Amino acid sequence: MFKQYQLRDYRFRLIFYVYAISIIGILVIGSARKSVQSQQIVGLALGTIAMLVISVLDYTWVLKFYWLIYVFNLALLTLVQIPFVNIRPLGKMVNGAYRWLNIAGFQFQPSELAKLLLILFFAKFLEKYREVLNTWKILSLSAILFGIPAIFIKEQPDLSTTISLIFIFLVLLFIGGLSYKLIAGAIAVGAPAAVIFISLILQPDQKILDDYAFRRIMAWLNPTKYADDAYQQQNSIMAIGSGQLLGKGLNNNSVSSVKNGSFIAEPQTDFIFAVAGEELGFIGCATIILLIALIVIECIWIGKRSRDFSGTLICCGVAGYIGFQSFVNICVATGIMPNTGIPLPFVSYGMTSMVTLFMAIGFVLNVGLQPKKY
Repeated sequence: MFKQYQLRDYRFRLIFYVYAISIIGILVIGSARKSVQSQQIVGLALGTIAMLVISVLDYTWVLKFYWLIYVFNLALLTLVQIPFVNIRPLGKMVNGAYRWLNIAGFQFQPSELAKLLLILFFAKFLEKYREVLNTWKILSLSAILFGIPAIFIKEQPDLSTTISLIFIFLVLLFIGGLSYKLIAGAIAVGAPAAVIFISLILQPDQKILDDYAFRRIMAWLNPTKYADDAYQQQNSIMAIGSGQLLGKGLNNNSVSSVKNGSFIAEPQTDFIFAVAGEELGFIGCATIILLIALIVIECIWIGKRSRDFSGTLICCGVAGYIGFQSFVNICVATGIMPNTGIPLPFVSYGMTSMVTLFMAIGFVLNVGLQPKKY
């Protein structure tokens, strides 16, 4: 369970990057909505404790219970909502969706934790079946095991988290050794299928996507016609541009501020990058992007030096998790992609997200404590 480690193998550089971006996030959250800043600080404290404990807990011992991890994940998602039968045992509705559990006065979002739990499960599963991964039996089983929790999350509804999970799963399959022939075949089939899918969902009477998802896509394509749905993204673009090089400063009282004018709903979560752009300017935004890039690179580097394949999968899965969410969030805030509601790792407000991310970093740190030389 616990091993003797060398202090020199502890990746303090990664911890520095994580704390630097988390502190920036707390400052920007306080400027966006002061009332929730203290909760984010509590999330940072809880996350730190979880990270430190997990970082010295042997990940290979944890992965021995990979089936229990999978069942635990399904149990939490089941408590939120049972798909297709409209049963929500303990799920709590927030903003029209059942994504939260409230147990003993503690509220958290199981779909956030599911990202880390699925990384841990598939790290062991793909290591175990590495030699036969490219058989249809194992690929089909992998798809089924991934699809069950993904359906639970999709039905909450939480399309953005489902998309994140799909990307993480694909990263794990790729690192796991998925055949390039299968990848090429999937691209050959998927490219025209994607074109057909896009043409279908753009039809006014389409039934494929939920109405909220359809309107977000249309608002991105035609913000003038769908002004009520596009206003947040358009105001986000305006806020980032108004910050120019150095920004207007944290906690500013400028009347022209998009944040102070309440032109962005819930600016402390999905559109936190807009607040950062307006108040910290290009320098602040570039710093956030640089720190995220350094965290992702550090995770990949630690995974490359892992003593076993499951450690590599954990590190690359966490890198994909952080990198993809950051990329999508920033693209949404700058208008490059339709609004998907994905938080910016370590920066957006959310205690569940913060604690889960720090737990993920804890596992990466433990992989780093057990490099190939031992």
